[in-house]
Amino acid sequence: MKVAITGATGFVGSHLVQRLHGEGHQILVLTRNTAFAHKVFPSDAFPNLEIVAYTPTASDTWQSAFAGCDGVVNLAGEPIGEGRWTPERKQAILNSRKLGTQKIVEAIANANPKTAVATRGETPATHCLPSVLVNASAIGYYGTSETATFEETSPSGNDFLAQVCQTWEAEAQKVKEAGVRLVILRFGIVLGNGGALGKMITPFKLFAGGPIGSGQQWFSWIHIDDIVSLILQALTKSEMEGVYNATAPNPVRMTDLSQTLGQVINRPSWLPVPSFAIEALLGDGAIVVLEGQKVLPKRTLNSGFKYQYPNLQPALAEILK
Repeated sequence: MKVAITGATGFVGSHLVQRLHGEGHQILVLTRNTAFAHKVFPSDAFPNLEIVAYTPTASDTWQSAFAGCDGVVNLAGEPIGEGRWTPERKQAILNSRKLGTQKIVEAIANANPKTAVATRGETPATHCLPSVLVNASAIGYYGTSETATFEETSPSGNDFLAQVCQTWEAEAQKVKEAGVRLVILRFGIVLGNGGALGKMITPFKLFAGGPIGSGQQWFSWIHIDDIVSLILQALTKSEMEGVYNATAPNPVRMTDLSQTLGQVINRPSWLPVPSFAIEALLGDGAIVVLEGQKVLPKRTLNSGFKYQYPNLQPALAEILK
C-alpha cells in the first residue's frame, strides 16, 4: 500500500509513519519544510519514504504526487492550543484546515498516474485516484458541556472550534464527488510521549501538579497507539465510511485525570491551576483546556475496532513506564 500523509512530522503523523514503515508500506510525505522532514525521516532509515515539498493552500505541481497512491491521510492544520487566539491566528487556524483540505481534495480528484510517472520513470499505476481519504477533524465539533454526552450523530456546537470543524469536514466531504471513500476521524486529546501529556507532566514532576480550572470538565482522550491503529483500519477496511470519534470509550473528568497521572508517576495532585491563569496566558484559546466534552466512540466500536488502551490508568502507565 502507498499512503500520502500531510502533517507527517507532527505528533500523530510521525507515529503513523513509523507504523506504516514497520509494516513495509510505501509512504509519501507532503511537507512545507523538506529539510526538517529529512531530519525526522532520514533516507537510510526510511528507504520506502518519499518527501515532497508542498504549499498546503495553493494548487501546484505537488498535487501530481498523489497519482498511484492507494490512500491519503490529511493531518495538517495550524496548532489550536498554543498561544492566544488573535484575529489573525483564528483566521490561520481556519484557513489551514479549510484551504488545506480543499487542495488535498483537488489533488485527489485530479490524480493522473500517466502525468506523474512521466517525470519519474516509474510504471504507470493501474488506477488513477486514491481509493480513500482519511481526514482529521476534532471533538471540538460538538462544542463544550459538563453534562451532555456526544456521539457521532450528535449535532454540532456553535463556538469557534465547532465552526472550524464544520468547515473542515465540509471541504473533506467534497472528495466523495470523485467516488473516493471518506473517513473523518474526530480526534480527542491524544496521549503519548510528547503532545499534550508532555506539557501536563512537567508541573507534576516538580510536585506542583493538579487539575486545571474547575476540574469538572470532561477529558476525552485516546492513546497514541490506538489513534494510529484506527487510522490504519480506516485506510484498509472498505466498510468504514463517514464520521468516527477517535476517542477512548472511557473519558474522565479533569480531576480524575490529574489524580491518575499523579498516582502513575508517584507525585501529588493537590495544586489546581486557576482558570484566570490559563485565560491570562491563552485568552479565548483557554477554552481548549478549561472546557471539555464527554465524547463516546459509538460508531468506532461498532466498526469492530479493538482498543488496546480503553482505560486511562493502563494507558498512562504504558506511556510513562
